[in-house]
Amino acid sequence: MLEFKTVKIEKPQEINLILGQAHFIKTVEDLYETLMNAFAGIKFGLAFCESSGACLVRAEGNDQELKELAIKNALLVGAGHSFIVFLRNAYPINVLNAIKNIPEVCNIYCATANNVEVIIAETPSGCGIMGVIDGASPKGSEGTADISWRKELLRKIGYKL
Repeated sequence: MLEFKTVKIEKPQEINLILGQAHFIKTVEDLYETLMNAFAGIKFGLAFCESSGACLVRAEGNDQELKELAIKNALLVGAGHSFIVFLRNAYPINVLNAIKNIPEVCNIYCATANNVEVIIAETPSGCGIMGVIDGASPKGSEGTADISWRKELLRKIGYKL
């Protein structure tokens, strides 16, 4: 029996997240070390759904609120070998390549501050992530004013001169 469902990630609007899949219990420590070394001043919480042995949610972080948020959402998603990272004082762009280079990281589903719904497939043996809905659908194409706004935003947040 195969069942599909969606799980809405619960988080404050201003918090960024990275949702991915890895394959080994040391993912928790490697994500922690990578995030600590990637960006000065970063605050984060992360959780990893172990899919064998005790099948526990393993968690770390340097921000207790974000760590608890990661545990809560990992339990909601419940997909084996999935991980979720919540970020404060940093953007996914600051850490994403470093996370992708962790040997046990297999896949990144999304990296965003948007509202996220995770599409889950469930069978009697467990759950897996089929994909994500990241934000809203486009409402049109950008015009001159929209291009100016985008460029100003990138400068305001320090990503362009």
